Amino acid sequence: MAVPEWLLGIVRKLEIALNSGDTTVAQSSPLAGKKRKANKTRGWIPRVIKPVVFVLSLVPIVLLAISVFTGNAGANPIETVERDTGEWTLRFICLTLFATPLANLFKSAWPKRLRRMIGLFAFFYAAMHLLSFLWLDHWFAWSDILADILKRPYITVGFLSFLILLPLAVTSNRWAVKRLARRWAALHRWVYVAAVLGVIHFVWLTKGDQLEPVVYLLILIGLLAYRLVALLKADKA
Repeated sequence: MAVPEWLLGIVRKLEIALNSGDTTVAQSSPLAGKKRKANKTRGWIPRVIKPVVFVLSLVPIVLLAISVFTGNAGANPIETVERDTGEWTLRFICLTLFATPLANLFKSAWPKRLRRMIGLFAFFYAAMHLLSFLWLDHWFAWSDILADILKRPYITVGFLSFLILLPLAVTSNRWAVKRLARRWAALHRWVYVAAVLGVIHFVWLTKGDQLEPVVYLLILIGLLAYRLVALLKADKA
């Protein structure tokens, strides 16, 4: 689907407006123009967008904590904590996977520059989800926890999804990118496997209305299809 020119124009003007601090470079230099254009996104993303996204990403956990401590988390607060942290994990994983399609759609690098931080928030909520299971649900009774992981398939796939996200979070830094080189990209493609397992985990544990898990499943299928088409195009090029 082609993006209307007027929408692309708005995105480009927004980037220019938010990064218009340096106007001393000569307009007539093509090389200077290219450098200026390349640095636009890198300038305003860290200063403006990243702090906003960081704060917004903390809002769900803050609101959840407030609801628990004020007694507004429903009849079963533990279930509420587990459900909300699990759903926000899936949402942040989907947002992470949306970064490349959005970057290609708007012909802008800014979504990719937010991808690492959003991915780390996906891991943060996954860790909170696991912690609520280990602590609030089982009080660190390791024999019961192990029995549940082995006995209940939805817990098994959820735990496997977390184990995949763990090395991805640990290597989400510049040192790991340089150290692993080409292997870094191959490692981080496992986020698709973690996403699939996370959706399966959600589908299997949901009783009754399956609408929400199916929505996540359809979103993931669309993202996987986009990735497959992109890989096929790259092979033909």
